[in-house]
Amino acid sequence: MDNHEAVLKLLMEAIQSNVPSTQNKEDIHEIPVGISNRHIHLSKADMDSLFGKGYQMSKMKDLSQSGQYACKETVTICGPKGAIEKVRILGPVRSKTQVEVLVGDSFKLGIVSPVRLSGDLYGSPGITLVGPKGSVRIDEGLVVAQRHIHMNCEDAQYFGVSDGQVVSIEINGSRGGIYNNVAIRANDTSVLECHVDTEEANAMNINSLSKIKIIK
Repeated sequence: MDNHEAVLKLLMEAIQSNVPSTQNKEDIHEIPVGISNRHIHLSKADMDSLFGKGYQMSKMKDLSQSGQYACKETVTICGPKGAIEKVRILGPVRSKTQVEVLVGDSFKLGIVSPVRLSGDLYGSPGITLVGPKGSVRIDEGLVVAQRHIHMNCEDAQYFGVSDGQVVSIEINGSRGGIYNNVAIRANDTSVLECHVDTEEANAMNINSLSKIKIIK
């Protein structure tokens, strides 16, 4: 009986040694992934010009970040060489119109767009927007979104990062790898999520089940 109990004890110790420690936060605190396509954030003035004065956007679905949503409405964006139709509008309205495109869109539009964080529009190229009631030419606001991670302040403390810090991320999977130049966007209301665009997601076969790990 003593030998039997000793064997059981050794088995239990072996099982427990293979259970991940809850103190290894990077192993247990997975970062969800949000994959975005080209889209537009409109100012109130530009929305009136494109859809008619006083028009209210129709919400299609809520997005992960609090208060943000995809609208049913779309517009066409026009560059010197071509146009892209049915570009989704995201709400709510902003103080300034911002058009976020993919790197590949630059070839179709004929405009090279800089990689920027949302809101950093100074010196970016302009573009023409066409809606059902009119068109608008913005002088600046066409950008490619820099990959980033939204998180609240508690998450930032958890991962040992700060708002504005630039990190690298490691992606698991058959085509996984490392992306550099990932900006941390931390505030009191953000929901934890890593944002990449469809080109970046396709390159590393990223989907909603992918696991993201921060590498400082």
